[in-house]
Amino acid sequence: MKASSPKIQRRHLSGVFLLNKPLGISSNAALQRVRWLYRAHKAGHTGALDPLASGLLPVCLGEATKFSHYLLDSVKRYQTTVFLGHSTTTGDVEGEVLLEKAVPELSETLIQNKLAQFIGDIQQVPPMYSALKKEGRPLYELARKGIEIEREARPITILAIELLSFTENSITLDITCSKGTYIRVLGEDIAKALGTYGHLTYLHRIKTGHFDLIPSYTIEYLESLSEAERDALLLPAYAPVDHFPKVQVPEGRAEYFSRGMESNIEHEAAEQVLVFDGEKCLGLAEITDKKRLVPKRVLNL
Repeated sequence: MKASSPKIQRRHLSGVFLLNKPLGISSNAALQRVRWLYRAHKAGHTGALDPLASGLLPVCLGEATKFSHYLLDSVKRYQTTVFLGHSTTTGDVEGEVLLEKAVPELSETLIQNKLAQFIGDIQQVPPMYSALKKEGRPLYELARKGIEIEREARPITILAIELLSFTENSITLDITCSKGTYIRVLGEDIAKALGTYGHLTYLHRIKTGHFDLIPSYTIEYLESLSEAERDALLLPAYAPVDHFPKVQVPEGRAEYFSRGMESNIEHEAAEQVLVFDGEKCLGLAEITDKKRLVPKRVLNL
């Protein structure tokens, strides 16, 4: 009888690792690998990347997961290449060719003029190949069966588009955008504005919120380190909201805060503040107009 492998001893570990996700695996598969390497009880990522996309995927471990939604809602920055001349069923190289059209002669002036049309608040129709749900079923499940349903356009914001380079049949862009933006759809729409069709051949996320990609922070790099060296790479559990104002808990009230209890505080009103007891972060709170410190997210570190 084959002996079973020993069960991994999980740790109550909290922090944020800024993973550089590789091509070819899902965000969840990358997350589970990082969680396994850290032996963490709990882990979550902060905005999925398709298997054919790479780059920054902040992984929240333990108590950091309480702040992960702030990164889900944050501004993202990508570098992408749109191949022109034909569209695909998925909007990227994974799909089958759908429509073809000759590429007009491109110039920097032409491209810049078309890109300018997409800057600001715009409406975007989500793709069928997405995790959005219709009556509880992800749209990509329907798309794989050849079923297409009507999708309502949603508001998004494109903060910046920089043209990095172009060839006779491709453009490479640096895009900063709001949450909910589908770069595949944006690439298709830009191609249509140029008078042709297009699909993505490259997508790489380089920024999420206030976090920048660290290229060396790969799964392979984590695997090469000792556990202590891995732990040293973790940002604090409160790192996703480190840009929020910081206050010290009133003297003698740290334990009360950790129990979710309010306190009086001599501080101006604020919707969101990080509360510390010396160097230790206790969690996130609101300060009311009546100078009451109200716990919102309590950290158990």
